[in-house]
Amino acid sequence: MEKIYEVLLIVLFMVMFAAIIGLLLAFPIMWTWNYVMPYLFGFKTISWGQAWCLNFICGCLFKPTNISK
Repeated sequence: MEKIYEVLLIVLFMVMFAAIIGLLLAFPIMWTWNYVMPYLFGFKTISWGQAWCLNFICGCLFKPTNISK
């Protein structure tokens, strides 16, 4: 039973670590978007939460796949 708690703690730590890294990677996206896009195309500025979602969506869409036969 103690081993299960240890594994759950490790999984929880990994999820929290991934979320923190995702948040840190969202800030450069937000800053770049807010610096360039409103002036070039007239888009609105975005928040860090929207930048985090944009980072996730781009990661899903443009992630390289290794499909070998």
